[in-house]
Amino acid sequence: MDEPPQSTASVRETGWRKPAGQASLNEVHRSILVPVTASFWRKLFAFSGPGFLIAVGYMDPGNWATDLQGGAQFGYTLLSVVMISNLMAILLQHLSIKLGVATGRDLAQACRDHYSTPTVWFLWIGCEIAIAACDLAEVVGSAIALQLLFGIPLVWGCVITAADVVAVLFLQSKGFRYIEALVITLIATIAACFAAELFWSKPGYLGMLAGFVPGPQLLTNPDMLYISIGIIGATVMPHNLYLHSSIVQTRKFEQNVAGKREAIKFATIDSTVALMFALLVNGAILALAATAFHWSGHQDVAQIQDAYKLLSPLLGVGVASILFAVALLASGQNSTLTGTLAGQVVMEGFVNLRLRPWLRRLLTRLIAIVPAVGVIGFFGESKTTQLLVASQVVLSMQLGFAVWPLMRFTGEKAKMGVFANRTWLKILGWTTTAVIIILNVKLLFDTFMPAAALKAFYTHLGLPAPTQ
Repeated sequence: MDEPPQSTASVRETGWRKPAGQASLNEVHRSILVPVTASFWRKLFAFSGPGFLIAVGYMDPGNWATDLQGGAQFGYTLLSVVMISNLMAILLQHLSIKLGVATGRDLAQACRDHYSTPTVWFLWIGCEIAIAACDLAEVVGSAIALQLLFGIPLVWGCVITAADVVAVLFLQSKGFRYIEALVITLIATIAACFAAELFWSKPGYLGMLAGFVPGPQLLTNPDMLYISIGIIGATVMPHNLYLHSSIVQTRKFEQNVAGKREAIKFATIDSTVALMFALLVNGAILALAATAFHWSGHQDVAQIQDAYKLLSPLLGVGVASILFAVALLASGQNSTLTGTLAGQVVMEGFVNLRLRPWLRRLLTRLIAIVPAVGVIGFFGESKTTQLLVASQVVLSMQLGFAVWPLMRFTGEKAKMGVFANRTWLKILGWTTTAVIIILNVKLLFDTFMPAAALKAFYTHLGLPAPTQ
């Protein structure tokens, strides 16, 4: 049975300004039983699943463009950036787990229960825009895959992606485990496709290993730095922090210090394994682009459609391009599944607005489909790449507004009790937060400043300007 709302006195004692409301994702809250006396592996199996839902956001179509561009231009060098961004993600998702398990609140609920109403509405609107932007990338990615595989026009491909609403409703009615199983199956499909692509491309494995070692050129080469920031911006996604703090509560573990500590441990193992899997997938995309394009004179490949057209001729395998498109379709549909859940968490958490599940998911999908169909219908299919880039910029603008409160809440003993971040974790977390915010501010600066003014600015600092 869920715990009753706290009294005003206990609210003051726990450091929250408002009492806790209804449970996060109430229809599946604590719906998966964790056996108390089971073995390590049985408990790990019980907690496994949410991490892979989160990992979806780290290998979505928004990542593909930056990985393809980085590999085509600079070979294996930016594998180190993929690894660094993945380590940042592991840390932030661990903190998200801690918040959800220790407080019984997801990040959106925590913001609502702590901040003033105007601040909550500001954060909510910004987060909804970010989720819509992320969803936009998934919709466009799925539509591109449908066009490449079946010749379906992009506009109709965007509309077809709305079918995921029905899939999520059906699976969630059967149990949250079914959603997790579908997501893991689609991830396995993506991994299998890229494993085959890498086998056919015959990469230099020693060169790949060397690419995971960061070098000074990441900072001294402005074009390399620009793409590196794009990789980090596309990897660490704000909605994943809200979603993870919610779905970790689908497990029914003991509500005491020992039970919560165990839940944090197993959920972190699940998350870390899943994100390392995402690292392998992202690394495979970049390595494939490096092997197939960088050393074959196609360093300018940046669009997904161009990569699709070139893969089969360059690798000499007719099915290579088809597998690439299949992986893209699996990635896009996977991400839309988790995006609808994130939208529900954010709307219910920030403003306690509860709609019927089908209506909430339909609204989430329409917010993404309408601008995609509008831009493609008005400007033509050639603008899909710009649409993807714009969505990543919006995500970059929102990221700091999710990471900052996460670090603040998990660092307060009044809110977290014995689970509050220790000093070393605070230093590491705030350093990661500062790096993410600074790099994303730079990305926005370089994106929106006119080319002439940008060049003059870098020249004044004695630095070469990026040519992006």
